[in-house]
Amino acid sequence: MSRFWKIALVVVAVVVLLVVGLSLVRKPDGKAGQAQAQGKEDKQPPVPVTVVPVARQDVPVYLTALGTVQALNTVAISPQVSGRLMSLEFTEGQPVKKGQVLAQIDPRTFQAAYDQAVARLHQDQAQLATAKANYSRSQELGPKGYIAKQDLDALRNTVRQLEATLASDQAQIRDAQVQLGYTKVVSPIDGLAGIRGVDPGNVVTTTSTIVTLTQLHPINVMFNLPEQNLDMVRQAAMGEGELTVAALDRGDSHVVAGGGVLKVIDNQIDASTGTFRLKSEFPNTNNELWPGQFVNVRLKVRTVGGGLVIPAQAVQRGPDGDYVYLLQKDNTVKMQPVQVAQEVGDSAVMIASGLTEGQRVVTEGQFRLKPGSKVNPLKPGEVPPAPTKEELEKAKKGGGRRGH
Repeated sequence: MSRFWKIALVVVAVVVLLVVGLSLVRKPDGKAGQAQAQGKEDKQPPVPVTVVPVARQDVPVYLTALGTVQALNTVAISPQVSGRLMSLEFTEGQPVKKGQVLAQIDPRTFQAAYDQAVARLHQDQAQLATAKANYSRSQELGPKGYIAKQDLDALRNTVRQLEATLASDQAQIRDAQVQLGYTKVVSPIDGLAGIRGVDPGNVVTTTSTIVTLTQLHPINVMFNLPEQNLDMVRQAAMGEGELTVAALDRGDSHVVAGGGVLKVIDNQIDASTGTFRLKSEFPNTNNELWPGQFVNVRLKVRTVGGGLVIPAQAVQRGPDGDYVYLLQKDNTVKMQPVQVAQEVGDSAVMIASGLTEGQRVVTEGQFRLKPGSKVNPLKPGEVPPAPTKEELEKAKKGGGRRGH
């Protein structure tokens, strides 16, 4: 063997001996460290947490959707005759009553047409009276041979012709009277006036829009639901009668308007979106809803009797799904997988599986826990007791040793 290989073997042997020696020296210290860490863990005080028992209660089942507020009636007020707009008799943004005069159109032309029709009626009435008198005298003279039968027939036909003319005159008067009445534009509904579309002094026609009225009491909310919910809604409507609807703000933080009822389920499904349309009606007594407003709609379809309910903050999200920290008899906790059925209001959820009634789950303090952690269970609103003087002294001594 060459000198080089002898030196290499000696170096390798020295390195192996050093590694083995170091491992033997460190092994007792490592075991001591593990034991010390285990001792510290055992001496950790219980973690104060808030626990709540699993309760059983009746849970309403809701379907939610985005809805659009729609006025019960929307009427664009346009004049039925053309003419100069003399005045507007409403205030923008204020309510109006059915039959209230909204605008006045110059009536003079229509008044003249009405007067002319009345005068023509009087003229024709006089002609009819004369024709009737002539016909009456001719009837007395006819049997005596003083007037020909042909002339008598002509007089009779003249009377009938004038009677028809008189009926036409009366129809002309009614038409002129209607046209004259159209010069006063009246409201057909109780509603709220919008912004005027024309100012007084302008000439308006039948295509001009003076103002748009909207009826707000009651008011409708339109919304869509997926087609898979159609059978549920129809069965609930047939079984429950009127289904209740609530309108919430866009953040689902509070109810904007309650007391709504489902009025109409549309008779077809939109093939492009796979949804069907519904109409609900709200009394809207205090004008909570406004046409064109977007709201979140909550439709109650049924009630689940005896559902298992826990606070929503107890449910945690893990890589394998939802879970809760479940309190054990020895005041330790374990991770319990659960399946959430649905939300109950704004702060609770109904559990489909994983828990039973009476079990206690952690609702506050989960961030300090891990499976097997020792806890100090507290009721909601309860705080842990202040540490005693002995506990403080012990903590100080323990902190000094760690610092040393």
